[in-house]
Amino acid sequence: MTETRKKRILITGAAGFLGSHLCDRFIREGYKVVGMDNLITGDLVNIQHLFKLEDFEFYHHDVSKFVFVPGELDYILHFASPASPIDYLKIPIQTLKVGSLGTHNLLGLARVKKARILVASTSEVYGDPTVHPQTEDYWGNVNPVGPRGVYDEAKRFQEAITMAYHTYHGLETRIVRIFNTYGPRMRLNDGRVLPAFIGQALRGEDLTVFGDGSQTRSFCYVDDLIEGIYRLLMSDYVYPVNIGNPSEITIKEFGEEILKLTGSDVKMIMKPLPQDDPKQRRPDITKAKEILGWEPKVDRAEGLRRTYEYFKSLPKDELYKTAYRFS
Repeated sequence: MTETRKKRILITGAAGFLGSHLCDRFIREGYKVVGMDNLITGDLVNIQHLFKLEDFEFYHHDVSKFVFVPGELDYILHFASPASPIDYLKIPIQTLKVGSLGTHNLLGLARVKKARILVASTSEVYGDPTVHPQTEDYWGNVNPVGPRGVYDEAKRFQEAITMAYHTYHGLETRIVRIFNTYGPRMRLNDGRVLPAFIGQALRGEDLTVFGDGSQTRSFCYVDDLIEGIYRLLMSDYVYPVNIGNPSEITIKEFGEEILKLTGSDVKMIMKPLPQDDPKQRRPDITKAKEILGWEPKVDRAEGLRRTYEYFKSLPKDELYKTAYRFS
């Protein structure tokens, strides 16, 4: 009797926040996992527990350069990209290259390997939206030459070239549009509102709110997001699907939740809103419900509790690394 071959998946951005959780999920599902990361924003600490496993291997590589992986591949998850404002404002060229050249390289690899590929897009393709909540058929309101354009347009191009490979080469492709996600393994200094607020509270600093705090976000716990991505990869749907939590909250209200959670008595201080910062963010997840049978299960109170416990467990020096904040 011949032994059944384990399926093999390549996950780019494997040492990052989402990539590392995806590695964990596919190891649990019984896959052989190939992780790839150039570590420009990722951290090997996130996947160090996997290096002892026979079914995990790691390539330190920049996907913007030619990508070669020996052996068979059944699936590719393209999650390599800076994802926070502090990162993509600091490394704008690399951000554009990983969304364009990197995606092109991985689509080519998927074609050679006859693998199904899922690319990680983002709610930022909607820009500062004029439609609320955001549905997948909304084309967005993006400033291509503003500071956020390097990320927004990289993701929009990524979606376009992915669909072109599907249409013209018959490649099996999937596109997930990820809304604000949080949980363990986020970086305290990555510029996003949730880790910034918790980091400031833990350091006893006032919380920095940009604008008047009336802009909204919708936060999805990482376990829910990973489940949605898994279901989308295994589905037959080729067009973009929003994965996020439609529970919407203003930044000011969110800051108040963080202060209550941490027991901190610091204040919130207001600073000018960055250019092109979205005023509203809430996913319409009708397609995810209908096509994938997916919706988030972890409410914000429970997700924040888990995330806060993670941040409290970090070494003290992590709290005092240079912290920036954009929403």
